[in-house]
Amino acid sequence: MDKILEGLVSSSHPLPLKRVIVRKVVESAEHWLDEAQCEAMFDLTTRLILEGQDPFQRQVGHQVLEAYARYHRPEFESFFNKTFVLGLLQQGYHSLDRKDVAILDYIHNGLKLIMSCPSVLDLFSLLQVEVLRMVCERPEPQLCARLSDLLSDFVQCIPKGKLSVTFCQQLVRTIGHFQCVSTQEKELREYVSQVTKVSNLLQNIWKAEPSTLLPSLQEVFASISSTDASFEPSVALASLVQHIPLQMITVLIRSLTTDPNVKDASMTQALCRMIDWLSWPLAQHVDTWVTALLKGLAAVQKFTILIDVTLLKIELVFNRLWFPLVRPGALAVLSHMLLSFQHSPEAFHLIVPHIVSLVHSFKSDGLPSSTAFLVQLTELIHCMMYHYSGFPDLYEPILEAIKDFPKPSEEKIKLILNQSAWTSQSNSLASCLSRLSGKSETGKTGLINLGNTCYMNSVIQALFMATDFRRQVLSLNLNGCNSLMKKLQHLFAFLAHTQREAYAPRVFFEASRPPWFTPRSQQDCSEYLRFLLDRLHEEEKILQVQSSHKPSASLGCSETSFQGVANKAAVLTESPCPSEGEKTLIERMFGGKLRTHICCLNCRSTSQKVEAFTDLSLAFCPSSSAENLSFQDPGSSPNTQDGDLMQASVLSEEPGVYSPAPAAFVCDSAVSETMSGSPPDEICCTDNTSVPHESSKILVNKDVPQKPGGGGTPSVTDLLNYFLAPEILTGDNQYYCENCASLQNAEKTMQITEEPEYLILTLLRFSYDQKYHVRRKILDNVALPLVLELPVKRTTSFSSLSESWSIDVDFTDISENLAKKLKSSGSEEARCSRLVPYLLSSVVVHSGISSESGHYYSYARNITGTESSYQMCHQSETLTLASSQSHLLGRSGPSAVIEQDLENKEMSKEWFLFNDSRVTFTSFQSVQKITSRFPKDTAYVLLYKKQNSTNSLSGNSSTSGLWVNGDPPLQKELMDAITKDNKLYLQDPVREGLWKQGQPGTVKILSYPHRSRVNCRQSFCPLLLAFFPLFPWRNKS
Repeated sequence: MDKILEGLVSSSHPLPLKRVIVRKVVESAEHWLDEAQCEAMFDLTTRLILEGQDPFQRQVGHQVLEAYARYHRPEFESFFNKTFVLGLLQQGYHSLDRKDVAILDYIHNGLKLIMSCPSVLDLFSLLQVEVLRMVCERPEPQLCARLSDLLSDFVQCIPKGKLSVTFCQQLVRTIGHFQCVSTQEKELREYVSQVTKVSNLLQNIWKAEPSTLLPSLQEVFASISSTDASFEPSVALASLVQHIPLQMITVLIRSLTTDPNVKDASMTQALCRMIDWLSWPLAQHVDTWVTALLKGLAAVQKFTILIDVTLLKIELVFNRLWFPLVRPGALAVLSHMLLSFQHSPEAFHLIVPHIVSLVHSFKSDGLPSSTAFLVQLTELIHCMMYHYSGFPDLYEPILEAIKDFPKPSEEKIKLILNQSAWTSQSNSLASCLSRLSGKSETGKTGLINLGNTCYMNSVIQALFMATDFRRQVLSLNLNGCNSLMKKLQHLFAFLAHTQREAYAPRVFFEASRPPWFTPRSQQDCSEYLRFLLDRLHEEEKILQVQSSHKPSASLGCSETSFQGVANKAAVLTESPCPSEGEKTLIERMFGGKLRTHICCLNCRSTSQKVEAFTDLSLAFCPSSSAENLSFQDPGSSPNTQDGDLMQASVLSEEPGVYSPAPAAFVCDSAVSETMSGSPPDEICCTDNTSVPHESSKILVNKDVPQKPGGGGTPSVTDLLNYFLAPEILTGDNQYYCENCASLQNAEKTMQITEEPEYLILTLLRFSYDQKYHVRRKILDNVALPLVLELPVKRTTSFSSLSESWSIDVDFTDISENLAKKLKSSGSEEARCSRLVPYLLSSVVVHSGISSESGHYYSYARNITGTESSYQMCHQSETLTLASSQSHLLGRSGPSAVIEQDLENKEMSKEWFLFNDSRVTFTSFQSVQKITSRFPKDTAYVLLYKKQNSTNSLSGNSSTSGLWVNGDPPLQKELMDAITKDNKLYLQDPVREGLWKQGQPGTVKILSYPHRSRVNCRQSFCPLLLAFFPLFPWRNKS
């Protein structure tokens, strides 16, 4: 019969005829055959099954074998013996390799045929050993899947005892070696099916023998934590995650994160590869395990791992949002990574460039699932933009893209942000320095944030962009000096000439930080600016006095620290005041003079004082600020000295320590006397404003008119008008009149008598309300005019009043003698008023709702001392007092038209946005609409540049032909330092790395030679690129 069958399958007869004859052969199996005939038939059918040339031959072999084995079971048991099976597994069959899947299929079918025979037990014992050997040889996915089929049907073949643990561990390693190189849909589907079969086998073993689970998971971790660059574990390991009981998460994660034998590098690799598992389409609970491991690492303060992994993988996680099957898990992991990484905007900013295209694509497809997903995503984005406010150039396109989706309330945003932040578990987390991605296209250099130093960075960039001031600083000959001015010159020179994309101002920060400023905590940029200018001013005054006493001495040969200035102050206080030609650079650039005049309304006696100032603090009219306040519980603010109150700054008239005058409350616009000593005391505000208790201080309580402009957006001009408007001192703020020897109602007026080259205006947005015990910020929008006209009233005398109060002028008889009583003996007082035009140079913006939190950044542009186009701004050099007051309180008239014309001309001029290490181009339109677009972002400190017909600066001439259109040449010592640093930087082979937080100057580069950062949807594994088109996915971007 075997000969007939062999001739039949190889003949050329029609296939239907062959099938008929084969059916006859199968039916003949019921007849008796001797052992030799049965063996011949078994041998032929085995050959047809394993070596058949076509499917028909293999089908015939299976049919005949099953029929003859059923009716001749003893003979088949003798044929399908232990020796025969072992030979197949170890040597193959004729030309067929032992690893061919056909051999496993044949053995699988053979076991089914002899399942009831006693000899099958011997085969089970044999296969328990052989399957372990096969798994150790790392079979391909197809062979491993066939083996899994066999073991699932015949669990008796699975190794037992200790060999069972070994088998599971080896099977995990085998899965870790799986690869699919094909991109064809059919092959990809088959690959996923094969992996699923193997993972299901492991699940069955874990259920049957629980003791194998933990060793298997240890093997999984060993594979994914390997730092061997030559081996990359397969993402197919993700198929095992869904079979791990969720109730084991807590125990397993705690065990991993607290194991001292697990190195940080291994944990980093393991976490990165687990995040890669999000690519596996059929895996469940991967996001749950990834999130649990992230939380576990945060619990043991493994912040370095978390930072490294987040920055490396967050773009990949975001890109998984494009794919429907893995989108829910990817969004869960992305949300946790962003909401926990709250110490730096870097992680969020890595995905910012990809958000708009994703939103537009999903908005266009119109699917309900896409809309629901976008609602979740936009809520997350709003939380991130709220937390990392201060990046309008980045967020503007995003806001436009998501404007149609609901925005969560501020309470909900705060609740979401407080759920997962690492810093909620540890306040010791250092700020992460940004990765730098190349020199800005603007050509400008950023400043690296050293840990909540944005308050310094924003001020430094504003001063650097004050062109005339920068040029004066760079032109100073300070060789051999170690003063603060020398450090500022060094910083300015590097900002101007370094090849670095961002400069780390560590030396300058340590030298210029006020002693009461806590490192790595948020501070007030206005207070810092005031302290910085005063330090520079005092240093130069001391050096001037030293130079006058010792003409041969070099200027500033020794370092002048804050304490050093204080120690020398007592010795130098009696020194004569420097002449006009000996003004310090700070006085020449930022110094102005303000005369305060108080008239007793009872006796009409007056008191006056003229003070120098470096900035003016402009209060909001109560009617314009009471409706838009942001409150914060003071108990939640760790820093009580950081900008609680804004201060009006005065320049000390004698060398000494920093002496900030106490600030008025938001409705108090007074510039107070100089105070000596440490940081300003906090002023409390109740229903009536009060100031410190010293008897020399003026008590003020302004009866303010309604907000100018009929309730519209106030402008800087309005605030300046309010600052200079007459004020009646009544009630608790009555003035103590020495002539009357009692408290009296009085009128206080202030007049600017000498304007600065650079006018610094601080908008008093912060205060502490004692009645409600809250800190608050006024979030009112303020219009920023490009052109500001400053009313200046010059006097030719009053020299005796320049530094002290003049009192006791009798007004009892108001007559012609009144004017004479007000005049100095033998002198005539002449006053002339004029409007001095200023151009907006820079704006420091505070983003946040309190002075103890938020972020500072600045807008700035280059403005030189003279601009011919602004000659039209100059009004008549002599204005009457009445006409000046009329202009002061109302902005109608020709000047408003002139300003509007100038603003139109200046709209297109180049502005820059300085945000720590990030520098971008922007426009004045962005400056104007910043608060309306981002309500927490408000203008805080403004720098205006005076426009002169000629440059009146003394000292080094900035109009010399040498550097009229650019910065002056640097001193050789400084240029050599910059050149050396540029060479070192340009020779550095790796300039884009992850900056390690902590010690200044320490840079850590994470090297993943086997990985590359993904960009948008490129560099996906072939599995996803080919598999996901089978499912709904639209990419129209």
